[in-house]
Amino acid sequence: MKNVLIIDDEDKLRNLLSKIISYEGFEVFQAENSKTALKKMEQFDIDVIICDVKLPDGNGVDLSKELKNKYPLTEIILLTAYGNIPDGVQAIKNGAFDYITKGDDNNKIIPLVIRAFEKVELAKRILRLEKQLGEKYSFKSILGTSTQIIKTIDLAKKVAASDTTVLLTGETGTGKEVFAQAIHQESNRKNKNFVAINCSAISKELLESELFGHKAGAFSGAIKDHKGLFSEANNGTIFLDEIGEMALGLQAKLLRVIETSEFFKVGDSKPTKIDVRIIAATNRDLKKEIEEGNFREDLFYRISAFQIALPALRERVCDIELFAYHFLQLFSIKANKRIEKFTDDFLSALRQYQWKGNIRELRNVIERCVIMTDGSVISTDLLPVEVKQNAISSHENKISSSFELSNAEKFHIQKVLNYTNGNKTKTAELLGIAITTLYRKLSEYKID
Repeated sequence: MKNVLIIDDEDKLRNLLSKIISYEGFEVFQAENSKTALKKMEQFDIDVIICDVKLPDGNGVDLSKELKNKYPLTEIILLTAYGNIPDGVQAIKNGAFDYITKGDDNNKIIPLVIRAFEKVELAKRILRLEKQLGEKYSFKSILGTSTQIIKTIDLAKKVAASDTTVLLTGETGTGKEVFAQAIHQESNRKNKNFVAINCSAISKELLESELFGHKAGAFSGAIKDHKGLFSEANNGTIFLDEIGEMALGLQAKLLRVIETSEFFKVGDSKPTKIDVRIIAATNRDLKKEIEEGNFREDLFYRISAFQIALPALRERVCDIELFAYHFLQLFSIKANKRIEKFTDDFLSALRQYQWKGNIRELRNVIERCVIMTDGSVISTDLLPVEVKQNAISSHENKISSSFELSNAEKFHIQKVLNYTNGNKTKTAELLGIAITTLYRKLSEYKID
């Protein structure tokens, strides 16, 4: 039900507004002062408030600030006397949806209430969506049905319950922080802090202070003690993203933390004890970095006690459509648009593209398309140039190679594999070949 609360000490005006608004299908509640209004807010789920600025026990502008702090999704329309501009300006600053001159044309109030209610509904829809997605915090929020991602999730679930240090590897945009969050949520530390830091986003000079904290006077500008992220994550989990960017000197200090469960704040002579689980991530080849002298070998073996490689999006093509529709739903709601689907050509172009930026790049493409479209269907013409050109090139290559017998056989084997959901024994039976022959052809054609 659409609920509206009218706050005004004038009975006639309050009753008149109540009648006008109730005719539009709203459930209307009334309050003659601030005290009664606050009680009504506790009793009922109010969507929109219409409030007079001058109340017997207070000021409507101040009340609007208090109500917005307590009920941030509720929208407030203030009634100002004689077009009082300062009151109106302050009302907007306090979070009011709008204001209208008291006693002005009552026909203006209905469109205003409807717009305010639409804003409330949009905010509620976004909130519901974020809750349903379990946004970023559990394995349920990790999308995908491909064999590659299912195996990766299974590995992460197995290590989650332990305190083992985990190293997540994979290209940029594959969802390493999402996995780190999920591992934390499935651990016995889930009720403690999860603290994340991108080691490449902070200068080498400041990173040590950010991680371990510092004492007042430790360096120029350190006017008071600073609590580092390791302290913030005590008894919880710290996620060190892009650990391959960390300076060698700091790597030695991190190694000490892992080995002794203690560290020194910058400028401190006493160690700080800590109980933190470390999850690290990198898009670099750390073994190559070790060979080039950029990463400590002893640290690598400590952080890679349990290593999980996240697959690139191009390695899980069957998940692309799932991600595309997930992002379509998310951005359509945020843009307040009703977009139902993509054209088949659009989805085909997505599947053919290499996605060097992985899930993050796909997310950006879908967001752009949602912003650009005016209809209910998103078509290929809205795709970025590089994605469209890749689709055209792939189509031409398919035409030129479709007459090759080997390509036809590869395509047919892949089609039957998809039909059997990867069951190789069943696939061999349907193809009428021996299982050993099937494995040979899978190796020959490089089919996973």
